[in-house]
Amino acid sequence: MEELGKEESYLRLVTRRFFKHKLAVAGLIVFTLIILMDIFAQVIAPHHPNAVSDTFEAAPSADHLLGTDQVGRDVFSRLVYASRVSITVGLGAVAIYVAIGTVLGALAGYFGKWVDNIIMRVTDVFMSFPYLMVILVLVSVIGPNLFNITLVLGILGWPQVARLVRGSVLSIKEMDYVKAGVALGYSTPKIIFQHILPNAFAPILVNATFGVASAIIMEASLSFLGMGVRPPAASWGNMLTQAQSLTVLSSQPWLWIPPGLMILLSVLSINFIGDGLRDALESNQSR
Repeated sequence: MEELGKEESYLRLVTRRFFKHKLAVAGLIVFTLIILMDIFAQVIAPHHPNAVSDTFEAAPSADHLLGTDQVGRDVFSRLVYASRVSITVGLGAVAIYVAIGTVLGALAGYFGKWVDNIIMRVTDVFMSFPYLMVILVLVSVIGPNLFNITLVLGILGWPQVARLVRGSVLSIKEMDYVKAGVALGYSTPKIIFQHILPNAFAPILVNATFGVASAIIMEASLSFLGMGVRPPAASWGNMLTQAQSLTVLSSQPWLWIPPGLMILLSVLSINFIGDGLRDALESNQSR
């Protein structure tokens, strides 16, 4: 019970420090609203995202809150449904590469020697690749769709997490309680996953938070370049492709400002959340 109480007080302390960070709280509210928009897209959107009307490039009106695009589709409805793509890619890719990076980093840091050398050299090879070019090549080979983009971003994003976890494990494994666990004959998986990694959770969480924002930007970039989610599926990135025309930029702002603003708000809100988590966790560790 005493251990449970300490854990609860730790969580309360981190939570209180987080909510003192005003920008982090604002970011949490905005990102929560985006997630709710994703979940209740069918309720919020007034039209099907691919439904074609007889009004082409219409300005915002009561029937179409953000106007229509070149083929008569409701921009607001597509904007709402496009949030599903960004959230899915962001959370899915981060979940994949955090899992890979955490396991490899923990193994490298705990065992050291040749295990560490092999994993770190593989990490160096992955980090030497031109990230965007490799993603473009892989996506073009296996096919540009939501699952493949999430998978590629997840598989290529683990090196930074592996290095971060390795550094944490190298310091934590020298702690007395870890050495005591080894002396008592605890199994290696138990020592790593029950005693070491929980104490390395804070930097992993902060890195994952910023990773979600990076994955959202990458998905939007791929879709803008035509290598992301393919039309007619809605994505904030492929909605921005319509803004390549000077006519659209100058006279039809409803086609490009809303998706650009959604990318900006989602990335900023996630970065603010990451800043708040980092300050709350680091402040608590320094006590």
